Amino acid sequence: MSTDDVPQAPEPGESGRRRAKRSSTARTASGRLHLPAHKMRWGLLAVAIGAVVAALVTMFISGFRSSHGLEAHDPGSPAPPGRAAGAFGSARSGDCLSWTNAKTLDLNKVNCSDKHLFEVTADIDLSRYPGREFGPGSRFPDSLRFAELRDEHCGPAAAAYLGGRLDPRGRFVVGMINPGEPGWRNGDRTIRCGLQTVSATGNASQQSTGRVRDSDQSRTFESGTCIGISQSLPTNEPTDCAKPHAYEVMSVVDLGAHFTGGPPDNGDQDKFMQEECSHASDDYMGGQDALINKTLTIFWDNLDTRSWLVGSHKLNCLVGKGSQDGFSTIVGSAKGDITIDGQAPVAPPNSGRSTPAPLPGAAPAPVPPQPR
Repeated sequence: MSTDDVPQAPEPGESGRRRAKRSSTARTASGRLHLPAHKMRWGLLAVAIGAVVAALVTMFISGFRSSHGLEAHDPGSPAPPGRAAGAFGSARSGDCLSWTNAKTLDLNKVNCSDKHLFEVTADIDLSRYPGREFGPGSRFPDSLRFAELRDEHCGPAAAAYLGGRLDPRGRFVVGMINPGEPGWRNGDRTIRCGLQTVSATGNASQQSTGRVRDSDQSRTFESGTCIGISQSLPTNEPTDCAKPHAYEVMSVVDLGAHFTGGPPDNGDQDKFMQEECSHASDDYMGGQDALINKTLTIFWDNLDTRSWLVGSHKLNCLVGKGSQDGFSTIVGSAKGDITIDGQAPVAPPNSGRSTPAPLPGAAPAPVPPQPR
């Protein structure tokens, strides 16, 4: 998918950076295993998105770029030359769309309970707005102008559609489909606002099922999913674990089953997730020795109050390894044989302290006094 065909990822900003936690496995001189909770103040997925968002500032679904243009129909009004019945032209709020070709966007309406790529929140006819910018014969807007239009119209449309319950750090982002330049030349000025998932690299090919308003918007993945890597940062996009990736999902934890009141603070989340992810690591990898011998680290994110109040209550337990620039590149599932940055991991000595390389943003781990 080209950069003109992808929705813009939200920019988290410094104040919205996510917290992640690391639990690095250590072995004491006596040989006993323990999992100290070394805390990190780093936004796991927000950093992955924020680090590349400058390059994605114009990335959104911009519509049809093929020479054939957009086939569209505006019910109830005469169709201008070049328009024909199609999914784009008849799509209304609440409709779900999918496509097979990201370049031509061969849109099809599908049942929202089935896999889809885009949920329409509003259809907006720009020709109804005063001024000449969108009038007959007007120039097709560039990608920056469409990004402004998306922010101006589609953000409020999503808020209205969901009753203000869009998780600003969840897995859905605000997107837009425009009629494309051929459709624009034929007089089409209607844009479709919607919600969809998008990777940190701007890929909008991740499918979802069900309507957003009925979904937990938590940014989670199924157990066993590996998340791709690009320039030492996670892409937020699933990939085959046999291919290079940043980390692997061990489990999904529902904090709502444990915290039944208001939003839990980060300290309480950390304490709960420390125990849950330690157990997940034992079950997923076959014991603590496997984590140590593969020099991997377990970690997780936090949910903030905004996410909690709109119903996002789930977090992933993750396993990966930090590098100087971000994440090391892992090939193979953590359940079996792996390579890290092209090399098989070397198990640490059986005595003394050994700590995996910290993930980005981690504070240096305190080193306990060595026995004499």
